Amino acid sequence: MSEEVKNEFSFENPEYRKTYWHTCSHVMAQAVKRLWPEVKLAIGPSIDEGFYYDMDAPFAFTPEHLEQIEAEMRKICKEKLKLERFELPREEALKFMEEKGEPFKVELIQDLPEDAHISFYKQGEFTDLCAGPHLDSTGRIKGNAIKLTACNAAYWRGDSNRETLQRIYGIAFPKKDELDAYLQRIEEAKKRDHRKLGKELGLFMLRDEGPGFPFFLPKGMVLRNTLIDYWRQVHKRYGYVEISTPIMLNRQLWERSGHWDHYKNNMYTTVIDDTDFAIKPMNCPGGMLVYSSEPHSYRDLPLRVGELGLVHRHELSGALHGLFRVRCFTQDDAHIFMTQAQLKDEIKNVVKLFDEVYSVFGLPYQIELSTMPEDHIGTVEQWEHNQDILKEAITEMGKEFVINEGDGAFYGPKLDFHLADSLGRTWQCGTVQLDSQLPERFELEYTGEDGQKHRPVMLHRVVLGSIERFIGVITEHFAGAFPTWLAPVQVKVLPITDRAADYANQVAAKLDALGYRVETDHRNEKIGKKIRDTQLEKVPYMLVVGDKEAESGDVAVRNRHGEQTVMSFDAFVAKLKEEVDSKALEQN
Repeated sequence: MSEEVKNEFSFENPEYRKTYWHTCSHVMAQAVKRLWPEVKLAIGPSIDEGFYYDMDAPFAFTPEHLEQIEAEMRKICKEKLKLERFELPREEALKFMEEKGEPFKVELIQDLPEDAHISFYKQGEFTDLCAGPHLDSTGRIKGNAIKLTACNAAYWRGDSNRETLQRIYGIAFPKKDELDAYLQRIEEAKKRDHRKLGKELGLFMLRDEGPGFPFFLPKGMVLRNTLIDYWRQVHKRYGYVEISTPIMLNRQLWERSGHWDHYKNNMYTTVIDDTDFAIKPMNCPGGMLVYSSEPHSYRDLPLRVGELGLVHRHELSGALHGLFRVRCFTQDDAHIFMTQAQLKDEIKNVVKLFDEVYSVFGLPYQIELSTMPEDHIGTVEQWEHNQDILKEAITEMGKEFVINEGDGAFYGPKLDFHLADSLGRTWQCGTVQLDSQLPERFELEYTGEDGQKHRPVMLHRVVLGSIERFIGVITEHFAGAFPTWLAPVQVKVLPITDRAADYANQVAAKLDALGYRVETDHRNEKIGKKIRDTQLEKVPYMLVVGDKEAESGDVAVRNRHGEQTVMSFDAFVAKLKEEVDSKALEQN
């Protein structure tokens, strides 16, 4: 078999993976119909990770039912049933599914055009309405590498006024060890769930009184402010100024920016003094007003303007998910205004900043270049020119990228940065977008060397994306064990006895005076319990002090991994300082 053919039938090939999982959904539906013929089938696509099938059953599927379905699926795989595609005219297709008693399939066919080619796939005694494609045989699927993972409620066609169905999710791989590795990763992800850790570590909370509006608790605020302090330091070094724009602005501004027409359903609005206002879903229009508030010369450019702006967007309640999907968040925006000649260097400058920030958190990334969508403004020539500049800038930096065809913003192409965490999951955080729309709409200008007025070129960019979401990402990436520079509590002093309490307080006071975040555990508990509790809190360092340490002036240093040593207080401070100042990822 040639390398090309081998790759075509490899899980590395997204099309093959999708086909494999789609076939698995049909195998699952066949297994369900064998076990419970009265179940009615809806739809069963492949998704980003695996597959699902929506079904209408007269009982609730339990974990025991899922085990029965899995066992039947394995039998179907062993039977090596051939998948055969055939087509029927619309009326025959309707009659075929009516006779089978499948009302959801009948409705799907009724929605198809009169002259549609309606295709079906048959495997053994089971036939399903489907456009395909599929594998040629159920024998291609590795039966012992299938796992049904969950069953949730789902509305037929996503409509809450329609029937409530049951959605069974599954995953499958060509090899059993790949399934085992995947399930192990899922278990690890559950332990790292930022919602669970956020509660255990006292970082944030979510309440029914404000769905989608997170509350940050004292330790969460320390983490958040430390992150923001770092953001400000980096941006100052890269030549940014910082602004703050109002959280609410009038309808006229949002009409001018285009948000009122294109984004109104996601915006919170109100009326003040008979005038419509909207709470900002994005910072950009306010940034345009700041730029246009005074004249600019070519000598002022590039002008790099950052804003940590709190924005609000109406998300459906079903889409809310911890800090990953909220209704208000702080976007670490920047708008960079420049001449056309400065564009390539500015793109490189932004990517260098991204490199620095992401490496501090140990987050490698892939770049995706999103090109001209069908619904775009500007000429094809302008788009190709701007796309070429983005390509040239990152290629000259030695970066690779993949093309995401037709997924640019309507106003310009963009670079998206997909970060990979410690479990290999990817998160789209950073983005660099070329915009020719807003400078035009807001009639932004600068005076060129020729004394004439010119339109500046503009980049939108975010590094972290949303401060809240990024905190969720790094909480899971580090499993709550944040690097020492970022940890809400960096050192916990643990006196062994009451006699060592004064020395513990002295040690803590000295660390506090040096600017480190420190707590002292004076509880009347055994030292073993104090150590275990501090490890659960994921504090980087514990200083265990007793009579011996009080007399010598030393500290018994224990890190959260259980490694311990005795050193002078000054030696510990030097070690702590080096680790915090260098923003080391690992304890040294």
